[in-house]
Amino acid sequence: MKIKDFTLTTTFLSIILLFAFTPIGFIHLGVIKATLIHIPIIMASIILGPKIGAALGFVFGITSIISNTVAPTLLSFAFSPAIPVLGTGQGSFWALLIAILPRVMVGLLPYYIFKIFQKVLAKKKTSQKTAFFLTGLLSTFIHTILVMGLITLLFQDAYAQAIGVDSIGGIFIAVFTVFLTNGLVEATLAAVLTAIIAPPLLKLAKK
Repeated sequence: MKIKDFTLTTTFLSIILLFAFTPIGFIHLGVIKATLIHIPIIMASIILGPKIGAALGFVFGITSIISNTVAPTLLSFAFSPAIPVLGTGQGSFWALLIAILPRVMVGLLPYYIFKIFQKVLAKKKTSQKTAFFLTGLLSTFIHTILVMGLITLLFQDAYAQAIGVDSIGGIFIAVFTVFLTNGLVEATLAAVLTAIIAPPLLKLAKK
């Protein structure tokens, strides 16, 4: 790895750890936490490539397990096998899949999403910042879909109990509400910050 890439990687890693283990990285929205940790991972994927992005995403997943174990919320059983699943009294190793897979994907996919948007928008002579904005937006929505989809699939009964519903319809309404609350907050912040911060960093990385 070039010294410049190594420096950027360690910088992104420092930001991820700062966000993960301080209140800076989380916005509490009742049952679930909205997170900012995915934002530097999206930028790292665009600037440094999918391998480094995925590795930083894996770190995000590990910090999520630690955070939900040390400071649990009602849904922490879905992110940490050390937290008992509601109604069972014991943890589940499926929580590792939810904690890690979406986070690795949010580090892997933005690089390719950005390349597609960059190519399409270049033909329309649209500002490159639009590609950064749309990449941050779409990558975050994919992350939210993966997290909530896996929770609904693997912990349907426990999730229903946590949010106080007793039907499939109630679960879908709750998931849709998450998209309109933490999903929208996360996506908007990721889109705006990626469009502002990532372009100069990409130029620096290419020098």
